[in-house]
Amino acid sequence: MRTQISAEAEEYRDERWQREATRQVDTALDAERFIDRVGFAACLTDARRPGPSLYVAVCGRRDAILPRHVQKDPEASHTWLLKDDLVRRGKIYYGKLAGARTMFIAPRMIRYFHAVWGLRRAEESRRLSRPARAILRVLRREWEMATSDLRDDSGVKDRGTFTRALDELQAAMLVVPSEVYYQPKFTYIWTLAVGRFPDELRRRIRRDVALREIARCFLSSAGMTVPGELARVTGLSRPDAGLGNRALVAEGYATTPARGVYVMAATDREGDKTSAI
Repeated sequence: MRTQISAEAEEYRDERWQREATRQVDTALDAERFIDRVGFAACLTDARRPGPSLYVAVCGRRDAILPRHVQKDPEASHTWLLKDDLVRRGKIYYGKLAGARTMFIAPRMIRYFHAVWGLRRAEESRRLSRPARAILRVLRREWEMATSDLRDDSGVKDRGTFTRALDELQAAMLVVPSEVYYQPKFTYIWTLAVGRFPDELRRRIRRDVALREIARCFLSSAGMTVPGELARVTGLSRPDAGLGNRALVAEGYATTPARGVYVMAATDREGDKTSAI
């Protein structure tokens, strides 16, 4: 049987993930504070997907569902414009990571995600496709460039191949959007991730530590996690998600009342002892 989230944990998530009408995200500053508190969040996911979501926080309700025609939905449009503002401000990491998940990552969590999904320069020739390496060479020379100019200068003319190569570079945490324009035509400006977050992306973190801290970050904002939930939210494999969660149990941060279920055992955001959820 599918494990259910407890009513207490749902209420805890309502507060932490701002699924309440009195705590809605409205401004870019609100959005930055929300992402900084939860550690990482999706952009336009709704109640059908687990994990914190900027769209749900904008709606301020637990049961928020994206309509079929999102272009005409004021809450979806507002979320999209907030995303553009966050990209311009450059304080929050934004990119398409593992499993095509477009996520926001707070600065304190970037080094842990990079330890799992990031690509070192020595690995690029072996793990990146030829189109991705061509795009990366151009950006390392020019630093930032609009989509159409980047396609021309890299020689990756096919739109589909170019998009897949950019997705590949984002998944490796090498390239991020730095600006978006709608006039005279819609385009992103792309730049090197290390240029925006040099300290976070140059720090070496052990993979086991990264898995533990990603698991801690999610559990601290979710209260409890059920089988497969951490993997679905982050893109981790289920074995890796299990390693992270079990490391929290080993240090006493979490308990595991049932197989694959982990419950935050101790601390609130100030570090004071509280009862388990």
